[in-house]
Amino acid sequence: MIYLGCFLFLCGLARVMASYPIWWSLALHHQYTSLASQPIPCGSIPGLVPKQLRFCRNYLEVMPSVAQGVKIGIQECQHQFRGRRWNCTTVDGNLAIFGPVLDKGTLGRGWGGATRESAFVHAIASAGVAFAVTRACAEGSATICGCDARRKAREEGWKWGGCSEDVEFGSMVSREFADARENRPDARSAMNRHNNEAGRISITDHMYLKCKCHGLSGSCEVKTCWWSQPDFRVIGDYMKDKYDSASEMVVEKHRESRGWVETLRPKYAFFKPPTETDLVYYEGSPNFCEPNPETGSFGTRDRVCNLTSHGIDGCDLLCCGRGHNTRTEERKEKCHCVFHWCCYVSCQACLRVYDVHTCK
Repeated sequence: MIYLGCFLFLCGLARVMASYPIWWSLALHHQYTSLASQPIPCGSIPGLVPKQLRFCRNYLEVMPSVAQGVKIGIQECQHQFRGRRWNCTTVDGNLAIFGPVLDKGTLGRGWGGATRESAFVHAIASAGVAFAVTRACAEGSATICGCDARRKAREEGWKWGGCSEDVEFGSMVSREFADARENRPDARSAMNRHNNEAGRISITDHMYLKCKCHGLSGSCEVKTCWWSQPDFRVIGDYMKDKYDSASEMVVEKHRESRGWVETLRPKYAFFKPPTETDLVYYEGSPNFCEPNPETGSFGTRDRVCNLTSHGIDGCDLLCCGRGHNTRTEERKEKCHCVFHWCCYVSCQACLRVYDVHTCK
């Protein structure tokens, strides 16, 4: 019986390993996300396929940035979904850090990982990797990359200067590493590749000229500019809009010389087909109202809700019609602040009472 239990565990682990980007778990461990000089031991990262392992060894210097990128992607996901029934919760001690939420589903039977939520997480994580690697290169954290040296020409009224961030290198790292396991001829891999690329394109499309003035008293007689990434919150807001307008697809199977191949096409012909910047999915999401270990839903009981909101963060929708509880909570806050010349501010500590509403 013990052997059977172990066998079933190993089979389950193998299924998860084959369907879930377990390497995302490196975002939750300080040993990987620390940008110290200590290199990441590639063999210690769980769930790497051979191509990722080779890439890790060849680009060892940027691997802490890869880990940091996944981390900021997950943090942005949690910010964007903080008022939703599914709030991008990670599961401690689980190889699949979101539990079964993004696990591979069986088309037409139950729920799996080809949903809007999975589309967003893949896109924001891939964008996070591209963003973090690009920023680290510009800051000089790695010797194998640096600034974008292709833009050197002088423009009217200003000249190139500073360090233009090389987003093409960051996107290459994200593409080679994040897409390495998405090489199967099935719909899930096609979906993940598309959404990963949509996340990376969002970085490229939001690059902007950042300028600094030089001259007496900030007269801006000379202005130097360089190509810069936006704050990652801009990317998160943009991808959240893409989540809300994601395109539902259907799976088509056709036979090729290498065997059966699955592709995706839009479910509704009268809608505009998705572009390379849009998110795509082909499975519906559960309502996440009640705890369900099979889908990874934690439910919404005891979640804080907004009593005055009519949106998804409001007590009516977030609590799924079950109602809410209200309690009072005292908080110490700074108050009666006074500016003193020169130059400091003094404040008093005031005790204020708030109503906190939580789902039943």
